Amino acid sequence: MKGAAVILHQEKAAQEGTFLFLSASPAMEQVKAIMERVADTDITVLIRGESGTGKGLVAQTLHALSSRREGSFVTVNCAAIPGELLESELFGHKAGTFTGARQSQPGKFELARRGTIFLDDIGEMELSLQAKLLEVLQDGRFSPQGGCEVTTDARVIASTNRDLEEAVAQGKFREDLYYRLDVVSLFLPPLRERQEEIPVLVEHFSRHYSQIYQRKPPRFSARTLKLFQEYPWSGNIRELENAVKRAVILGSEATVVQEISARLERYDRIRPEAHPEPGHESEKAPTSLKEIARRAAEAAEREAIREALGQTNWNRREAARRLGISYKALLYKMKACGVRRNSR
Repeated sequence: MKGAAVILHQEKAAQEGTFLFLSASPAMEQVKAIMERVADTDITVLIRGESGTGKGLVAQTLHALSSRREGSFVTVNCAAIPGELLESELFGHKAGTFTGARQSQPGKFELARRGTIFLDDIGEMELSLQAKLLEVLQDGRFSPQGGCEVTTDARVIASTNRDLEEAVAQGKFREDLYYRLDVVSLFLPPLRERQEEIPVLVEHFSRHYSQIYQRKPPRFSARTLKLFQEYPWSGNIRELENAVKRAVILGSEATVVQEISARLERYDRIRPEAHPEPGHESEKAPTSLKEIARRAAEAAEREAIREALGQTNWNRREAARRLGISYKALLYKMKACGVRRNSR
């Protein structure tokens, strides 16, 4: 794996599906260095970054590299659970405490004893619950609904895609809780700011899903990889992973390239720098994202046609069937793309 930008590598010490980031990009090397220093401590860590950047993966890795790895790793999505239910989810309740509570239920903090609790999207937690969470961080004690005081030694890792400093200024997040959580802060940059990692991520996901679905890995051309590096990936690594997964399942990069190309065309139309004000045009305008997308789509289609023809020993009718197009459409595309026998 020499020259890898970012690879999600399964460690022997983390046999239950926890992964470790390996990175050659400066931003992720810094993240990795901090992780290695704090993993085997009980210090609270706040992971920041946009959705899809791998915050949950980092939390799992910190747990897997710690002395708590034999304990439970418990995740609570603070944004997905309504406030009135989140308290019970975190701290538990006793039977009969409220309608429907037929039996006692331990909370996640109790289940994470001697392990790690990961509070995902902590910025969405209601203020009333923030006060109770602060008590747990300060004293390691809490009371289940309708029950007596319980202690916990769970390590707390939290994540957010919000600007917590701004939330504090607006009175939406407790300042004292913020400082309790922000002992060590890890920032995961969006994928668009670490484009050098994209080719290796594409290769990794391609191999990974080819093994899962028992498919031949699609070949991603240099033009396609350039297209992927130009695309903004608002969904970050998760969006890229899904795009590669589709290419594996469909058996070709062409469909995915066409999807990305269409999105880039829309992006190219609305981005301000694509439409400079009169008098501010550069002497030589850079190649537009739309043109890059068009070229990548054309290259991907050409490669798919060549591959189908090669697999069928240039039986064009069979190649058309495999590509899911008519014989006439194949002949037209071969001419348009300049595909001839013994040509590249």
